[in-house]
Amino acid sequence: MRDFDLARTLLQEAVAARAFPAAVVEVGQRDQVLWRESFGRFSYEPGWPETREDTIFDLASLTKVVATTTLAMILVEARDLRVDDRVRTWLTEWRGGDREQVTVRDLLTHTSGLTAHLPFYRDCASRAEFQRAICTMPLEYTPGTQAIYSDLGFILLGFIIEDAGRAQLDQQFTAVVGRLGVGELAFRPPRGWRSRTAPTEVDPWRGRLLVGEVHDENAWALGGVAGHTGLFGSAAAVGRFAQIILRTTMGGAELVRPETLDAFVERTEVPGSSRALGWDTMLPTSSCGRRMSAAAIGHTGFTGTSLWIDTLADVYVVLLTNRVYPSRDDEAILRIRPALHDALMLALGH
Repeated sequence: MRDFDLARTLLQEAVAARAFPAAVVEVGQRDQVLWRESFGRFSYEPGWPETREDTIFDLASLTKVVATTTLAMILVEARDLRVDDRVRTWLTEWRGGDREQVTVRDLLTHTSGLTAHLPFYRDCASRAEFQRAICTMPLEYTPGTQAIYSDLGFILLGFIIEDAGRAQLDQQFTAVVGRLGVGELAFRPPRGWRSRTAPTEVDPWRGRLLVGEVHDENAWALGGVAGHTGLFGSAAAVGRFAQIILRTTMGGAELVRPETLDAFVERTEVPGSSRALGWDTMLPTSSCGRRMSAAAIGHTGFTGTSLWIDTLADVYVVLLTNRVYPSRDDEAILRIRPALHDALMLALGH
């Protein structure tokens, strides 16, 4: 049994310092779980339960890689979608000289020209309204010249996947979850999960504490299902997904062919960008710390979640927290994440 005491202490101290009330960590390899442990309680207030290994979290932007990018890969492999399709061929409102050449690849790599985020939930309440608003808004920069991480681009990507896959985003993803057998990953989680779901924020817009209800307001306005966020799940389920990614990079084909995944995890050549298609890649300044290899891919989520997969070292790390409880203002997790990953990789001899 490896010594994860330093990593354990980091998470215990983070809970004590109120960086987040609840956390579950899982570390593993393609064919085994090396460590899974829960920390803290659902809330700082009395009466809330202790966190368990099967606690459900709002995964936030892990949705972008676990669901949206995965569905894009499957559709590309089936030839129902091409990454070099122009956005305008799928979304007719996307038109104008500065938009003409923008492709699905640009949405995946955050190089479409779209800004990061806007509160469309204040005025939009359907796919049609969101699609029209995003497709007709002014672009922030010339597409392809830089990368600006954009929820808006992934909202559009979700719409394109629905059209290409001829089914709603959550329906397509549920089918994949069932085929792969990864377990508890779902949009609009069932009511039976609620008692073991960690709360997120006391949301001033909705006027209530959010439990089992998507934290992101734009996703909420879209009914809880969106390309940029909306997934809920357990650390074990995210870990099983990571194992499938690792096995795929090593020649397996449970998800897609290895060459399809390879194309999606290759870093773009956009100046200053660490992005691949959907995935982020390792930099010394990344949330994965300094000890993972240059082959590592991953993503973070605003609610306090992260997934990093080092394909060279055959290691994955899942960290799920509810750091936005009771509000989103505390950003202590930004320093905790890299320290945790460094401690874990050190324990594994890397």
